[in-house]
Parts: sequence; C-alpha cells; structure tokens
Amino acid sequence: MYFQIFAIMILFMQNIKNIIFDYGNVIFSLDFSKSHQAWSELGIDNAQDFYSHKVQDPVFTAFERGDIDAIGFRERIKEITGKTHLTDHQIDYAWNSLLIGVPEGNHELLLSLKPKYRTFLLSNINEIHFDHIMKYLKDDFGFEGNDHLFEKIYYSHLLGKRKPEPEIFEQVLTENKLDPAETLFIDDSPQHIESAQKLGINTYLMTAPDSIQAFFKSLE
Repeated sequence: MYFQIFAIMILFMQNIKNIIFDYGNVIFSLDFSKSHQAWSELGIDNAQDFYSHKVQDPVFTAFERGDIDAIGFRERIKEITGKTHLTDHQIDYAWNSLLIGVPEGNHELLLSLKPKYRTFLLSNINEIHFDHIMKYLKDDFGFEGNDHLFEKIYYSHLLGKRKPEPEIFEQVLTENKLDPAETLFIDDSPQHIESAQKLGINTYLMTAPDSIQAFFKSLE
C-alpha cells in the first residue's frame, strides 16, 4: 500500500508544471503556542481564540489584506487589551513571537525546483511580519527577500486580498497564464486548500510533521 500511494503521487506530479507555495508552516516554520503565550502576557485572556491557525480576531484579517497599516494594528491591540500604555516594541514582539525561521535545506530545495517547475509564493502576511522576515532573511542568509527563489511572489497585504478569497488565486492563475489542472498548491490551511480546489487547482495539505523536503524526496 505504501508503495502504491507514492506510485500514484509520482504519476500525479508528471502532469504538474507549476507549483504555488504557501510560506508559513510550509517554507517558514511557525509556532502558534508561542504566540498564544505572548498575547496572554499582554492581557488577552482568550489568546487561542484571539489568534490561531483557524480562528482569529478580525483585526488580523484586515492587517493581512492591507486594510489597516501597522499603526492601526497596534492601536487596535491596545483597545482589545485595554492597555493603552503598551509600546510598539511590546506589541511587535508579541506578534512576531510565532515566527521561528526557515528549516535548513528549504531554500536549497526551492532553488532546485526552479528549473523543473514554474514556482510561485502566495502568502497571507502583514507589514510587521514582512519587515521582521525580510530582516531575518538578510541577517541569517544574506538574502534580499525571497524573490530569487520563485518566478513571482504574491504577498496579501500588498494585493488587498488574502487566502482563502478566490480572487487571490485567480490573480495568480491569470497573470501567469497557468492552467489549474497543471498547477499544484501546497498550503497548511484546510480552508485555503478548499478554495483552491474549487478553481480546479491540484492541492497538497501540509500537516506536521510533514515537510516540503519529505514530500519531494518521496518522489525521487
């Protein structure tokens, strides 16, 4: 059965010409427990309902769509916590606490895939996380962003739309003339996967302890 499953996967990938990657928990590791702890320390009692993998306060959705900027986000956090004295540093630290980093080998894998597939990055992100990650990539890898790893990059806060909204998937498909039947979308959120599937895109749900390195190694 094990070998039958991977034989099917190999046949499936033979038809794939394009791959759209999510970023968080696909390429860049996240730890939501650290985020829950950090928000709790700022006085948010229901931290798991405030921000988690599947549930979040509307402020985060607005921030990821670029509907509010970092200043507006911080002001909303102060309102929610009832702590108007919180500093920008305290809020940014709590918000960035879930960002762990890129596992060893992920960047090398992405570079190795570029000659074989048209690769794209599609990430729900926001101004504060973006700035933190760009600094991390520069300090730890000497990278000026992720641009060299993909044909094209799509960040939600710069587009005014976010996953699972179908419009963001449609934009990627249309701008790059991608056939959904020849496109694979890899993401860790079931709601994003479902939205892509409705547009005819092939999908793979990344769930821990799975990884993109393990996925592509299984195809060798």
